[in-house]
Amino acid sequence: MGKLVVFVVLTFILVYISRASLRTPRSHGFYRFFAWEFIVALVVLNIDTWFQDPWSWHQVVSWFLLILSVIPLSFGLSRLISRGKSVKLRGSAPELLPFEKTTELVNSGIYHYIRHPLYSSLLLLAWGVFFKSPDFTNALLAAAATGFLFLTAKADEAECLHFFGSSYQEYMQRTRMFIPFVL
Repeated sequence: MGKLVVFVVLTFILVYISRASLRTPRSHGFYRFFAWEFIVALVVLNIDTWFQDPWSWHQVVSWFLLILSVIPLSFGLSRLISRGKSVKLRGSAPELLPFEKTTELVNSGIYHYIRHPLYSSLLLLAWGVFFKSPDFTNALLAAAATGFLFLTAKADEAECLHFFGSSYQEYMQRTRMFIPFVL
């Protein structure tokens, strides 16, 4: 019962954060909400296993991925905030979170290698939590989160193409989505 309450409370928080995106199906925030939900479900379902058998192979993999997830998050968010020139000008897009309302294409730092470091971070988080207790249910939840993160990235790219035009198209041709030099 406690896990259900935690899940419901976290869902309400995510609904509040995503309220404008949820009114705009096909926006990247719409898909991101569902990715967040699957990740929250993974965390809540596996919270009891986080510190069990700490030196097992799956716990070592889990902690490696969880720690690794902080890297693209911190580098991506800091670069987006410092270089994106976020202004109220893009206020006409209420589905965007404040740090997403950039007016300049950020293509330096981690963005020189990947277009979606924040989604990469969420992918690493989802699969890191999966490895806390690798089973069929958790694999389905992690796969669903992955699918929604892919849809989020595709929708985000469509929005960026619309806003930044050919410069974003050129940027897409020289970078990868989630993993430098790979994917």
